[in-house]
Order: sequence, then structure tokens, then C-alpha cells
Amino acid sequence: MKLIGAGFGRTGTTSLKAALEELGLRRCYHMTEVFENPWHVPLWTAANEGRPVDWKRLFQGYEATVDWPGCSFYKELMEVFPDAKVLLSVRDPEKWYESTYNTIYSGPRRFPASVLKKVIPPVRRMSRMAEGIVWERTFKGRFQDKPFALEVFRQHIEDVKKHVPADRLLVYEVKEGWEPLCRFLGVEVPNKPFPRLNDTADFQKMMGARMVSMLLPWRRTRRS
Repeated sequence: MKLIGAGFGRTGTTSLKAALEELGLRRCYHMTEVFENPWHVPLWTAANEGRPVDWKRLFQGYEATVDWPGCSFYKELMEVFPDAKVLLSVRDPEKWYESTYNTIYSGPRRFPASVLKKVIPPVRRMSRMAEGIVWERTFKGRFQDKPFALEVFRQHIEDVKKHVPADRLLVYEVKEGWEPLCRFLGVEVPNKPFPRLNDTADFQKMMGARMVSMLLPWRRTRRS
């Protein structure tokens, strides 16, 4: 692991994942990776419950991590990977809250519980894991309380700044583009635009398509 992302989701982490991989970091972990690796779910659940986790096994094949669930455990990862740099992705708090509320918070909640029960068990387990780490652990079940959520967001930024040595930390907004990120990593600036991925509209389309794909096996079973 060469780079640990300490920034919350919806701070440009999907764009960051693409950018870091473009800069040569071999695979960047993101919440989306859990969909591809359902065996990771019990490990993240164990971490959330304070049980031991083999972090090196979990991140085998990855050289960076951004977004949840990794950002919730940046301190633990710093101990396991002492040579890794830390990237704190940030964003205007009001815009961050609006984006988070309209995507990763509200998206799953648009589907009735009766529908969610029909998705395949591994997806339900992942949903419970994300609920526990993001909405319960990080926001104490109070994300809808906007002032509280904004204070959690701001306090997390301050905590990271206090905990991570300055020479190991980059506080970064994706709108800054390649230059500060490349300086921090000691690599050349690519001759191509910085990735701009997964805005609110893109996320909502993706969530709808993903839910349909999850329900297809159940629908086929019902018809047969």
C-alpha cells in the first residue's frame, strides 16, 4: 500500500480512483471494489466491530485506497503500512452534504424494504456492512441531521490533519487537478484531462441499473 485515502465518500473519490490508477498505482480500492469481492464484507464487518483484521490480505493487489470503508480506518492502515502517504480529499461541506444525501444515503432508501429483501444475500450483507460503517459508525445514525453531519465532516478533516504528520499528508480537492497530486506522489503530470466521474446524476443512473440487475434473478425465478 502506497497511498491511504482518509477523505469521506463523495469528495471526488471515484475520479481519484481513476486518477491514481492512471498515475501508476496498481489498483485503487474503493467501496465499489466490495461489489467485486464479496468475501471482503466479513473482514470489514470485523473491523467495524473491533475484531482483528488481516489488512495485508484484504488489500493484497492494491496500492491505494480511497472512499469508504477504508477512510474510516486510516489510522489502523497507517500502522500496518507505515511508508504509505495519506491523501485527505475534501470538498465544500454544503456541496458534499447535498451530494451525499442525494446519492449514497438516499439511493438505497428509495427502494421499499420488501424490494430490498429480494436482492441476493451477498448484496444484503454488503448493505448491512456499509450501513454499519458509514451511517452508524461515522454519523451515529444521525446523517439526516444536517448540522450534525456537517460537524462530523469538518471534525474528521481536523482530526486527520492532527493525526497525520504534515510531510506525509496531502489535503486535496479534485478540482485542483493533476499538479498537486503528481507533486505529492513524485510523478509526471499526464498529458490528458483529469478524470471527472460519478456526479450525482451518474450515480443515480448507476444505482437504478444496479438494483434492476440484482432483482433480475428473483424475477426470473418468480416467472418460472
